[in-house]
Amino acid sequence: MQRDHALEIAEILRHPAFKRAVETLDVEHERTIADIITLTEIPSPPFKEGKRAAVYLDMLRAHGLDDIERDEVGNVMGVRRGIGNGALIVVAAHLDTVFPEGTDVTVRREGTILYAPGVGDDTRSLAVLLAFLRAMDAAKIHTRNDILVVGDVGEEGLGDLRGVRHLFTQGRYSNRIEAFITVDSPQMDKIVVGGVGSKRYSVRFRGPGGHSFKAFGIVNPMYAMAQAIVELGRIRVPAQPFTTFCASIVGGGTSINAIPQETWIDIDLRSESAKELAKLDARCHEIMVAAVEQENAARSTKNGAIKLDIKTVGDRPAGSTPLHADIVQFATAAYQAHGFTPVYGASSTDANIPISLGIPAIKIGSGGTGGRAHSLAEWIDVEKTASLAGMSASLAAILAVAGFESGGAASSVANRTRE
Repeated sequence: MQRDHALEIAEILRHPAFKRAVETLDVEHERTIADIITLTEIPSPPFKEGKRAAVYLDMLRAHGLDDIERDEVGNVMGVRRGIGNGALIVVAAHLDTVFPEGTDVTVRREGTILYAPGVGDDTRSLAVLLAFLRAMDAAKIHTRNDILVVGDVGEEGLGDLRGVRHLFTQGRYSNRIEAFITVDSPQMDKIVVGGVGSKRYSVRFRGPGGHSFKAFGIVNPMYAMAQAIVELGRIRVPAQPFTTFCASIVGGGTSINAIPQETWIDIDLRSESAKELAKLDARCHEIMVAAVEQENAARSTKNGAIKLDIKTVGDRPAGSTPLHADIVQFATAAYQAHGFTPVYGASSTDANIPISLGIPAIKIGSGGTGGRAHSLAEWIDVEKTASLAGMSASLAAILAVAGFESGGAASSVANRTRE
């Protein structure tokens, strides 16, 4: 029998307990804003999330969760117990920001607008998860499944999803997780169901080096690198599935009058398709090898040849959660019931890891609006009406996936895609 997801969401929305939960979100809106400000002003640069993690761990502890802990890689988490079969869903937001140490993260408030690096991506979501816990507790809402609330590390940049990767491969709950929801950014116009895969490399070209005049004619790693960049730029990739590449950062050399001993380039390859990413990856490696061979053939190797070193610095798997999966349909129905018209999309988020393992996973928004993410001018609007609409929609989706208990039949995770 086919489920009516819109009907199940409607039943949740009109239930007195859910209405009390939304009332709590309303009454405690300023507290949620205060939490956003507190967490934003604790620097959380890549690989140095510890200070914010410690504070968030205490916040989770104050909200009465069980099994509060900080795991081996720095994730902080706690369990809100369900009353049913012991299945586990994860609701997460990431602790890290893209901004390096020393960035001024002081929040400036102008009316309902908060300005600060990282305030929306993803600090607002961390505070919203706390608001959800308070609302559920105040309304005495029960779910069939346990909810593991996680503040995870390593979502941004070279963090390479290390927090969620650990959670699903080595963490204590790795074999229990039935579904995964990451709350990431205020955005309520899109439900992310696809994981954009990526391969990231730091490529080194090393040679003998020498005086630019006296050693002229020997191999030059700068030329090999330049040839590789030119050929990389000539790659043709499909528009669908969306596939991209970028020569991102280059460096090398010591003096204007010296043939460099080493040059290097950082490369980012991405695709919505694992197959297309693999093709692009293979072509990129071919180009690097050919560029070295060409330079070694073009100039003298009497003092040594150019050598190539390709180091992987990022590897995010691609994949997608089927649109018919309950987790997607519940989120869609919850959004639509609140007046949003979401589109389905792909992105590079914590959901990539469970998606690649066949576990239903999506990214949803924390409510309100925002902009200029990943810039020093990042901002969010915490105006109450829009914020509450988004928070209510996302909470309804989470409760449906977790199995909202209303005294009768409960919603539950279904349509698992794990192979």
